[in-house]
Amino acid sequence: MTAKAIDDKRQFDLQKYLSDQIELLVRDALRVTLKNPKQSLFFTRFAAAVTKATGRRYELERLGEHIPSFLIASITEDCNLKCAGCYAHANQGCTGSQELPAKVWGRIFDEADELGVSAILLAGGEPMLRRDVVEAAAKRKRILFPVFTNGTKLDNDALRLFDSHRNLVSIVSIEGDETMTDARRGEGIYKQTADAMRRLKRRGLVFGASVTVSSGNLDFVTDNAFIDGLERSGCKVILFIEYVPVELRHLALSGEGRAKLTDRVAALRARQKNMVIISFPGDEAVSGGCLAAGRGFIHISASGAAEPCPFSPYSDLNLRDTSLRDALKSQFFTRLRKEGVLMAEHKGGCVLFEQEETVARLAGNNPAVVNSNEDRSG
Repeated sequence: MTAKAIDDKRQFDLQKYLSDQIELLVRDALRVTLKNPKQSLFFTRFAAAVTKATGRRYELERLGEHIPSFLIASITEDCNLKCAGCYAHANQGCTGSQELPAKVWGRIFDEADELGVSAILLAGGEPMLRRDVVEAAAKRKRILFPVFTNGTKLDNDALRLFDSHRNLVSIVSIEGDETMTDARRGEGIYKQTADAMRRLKRRGLVFGASVTVSSGNLDFVTDNAFIDGLERSGCKVILFIEYVPVELRHLALSGEGRAKLTDRVAALRARQKNMVIISFPGDEAVSGGCLAAGRGFIHISASGAAEPCPFSPYSDLNLRDTSLRDALKSQFFTRLRKEGVLMAEHKGGCVLFEQEETVARLAGNNPAVVNSNEDRSG
């Protein structure tokens, strides 16, 4: 990428872009929940919280502090499944620390609220194995918490928790049809996922689906028939997440595949008026480059490490002993932004993953510390 192209991206009004995106998400959420009074009431109140949070982020921006509108928090490394190509499983043991207690997560959530963060994605591992942290999140009403779950732990107690705290939204992982899902997640998991969706729908809970998109399932999971099936199941949100591989590089989307995904997402958004459809990382050309490392979000590991993103497990600070505000000012994140690492061209779903040695150097870590011979597609 030329120096001029990098400079043009630096001129991009990032805070306006982030604010517009979160406000658009709230408007879409209100639109698709009109027939669900309880959820619609929550999003009406949440819209007011988003307006206040946006004002707080702009206030800090004027003081020279850039605050992203959302965070990703992997609250546990534990999982009851062993999915093929799981980045969380590949990264286990890299931190050398115990998982953060719920009290510390509660402090982080409160700090995020004060800084103007509007959404925190709860991931894992399987986040429902840390019910204590999910319950702590539920109490922070001004933050939306999408919970990325395999669906097998959504028992009646969990459904009651989600019912009484509408700022918690289940995002259930699915890979396509039964064959595709069970091939990656284990025999019988598709049926458990489908059952979880039925029970969420019966209870009137808004939920979404997380679909990892690879060269092997791109056509299937973006086909109208598959999307129509999810809509009939009660799904209101679909997140397409690009596959980020290590060894199985043939499954990564090519440039042509990424363009096709972008076109299909645009077509699905125009067609599916009763669903919110999101692509991650999405069109980086529109967002001025990769949104990791504090531009649009950071990742907080189960042990509290402040990392650029889930696929890049390097850190120079830990939220166990530093504030979220200070973590967002991390020298490591600053180096990644200033040296143009986030703006580089790349082939797969993660620009930082493809530059692992550079990222490790900027973090002051030995890249051999990371278990880099396995797949981290999530």
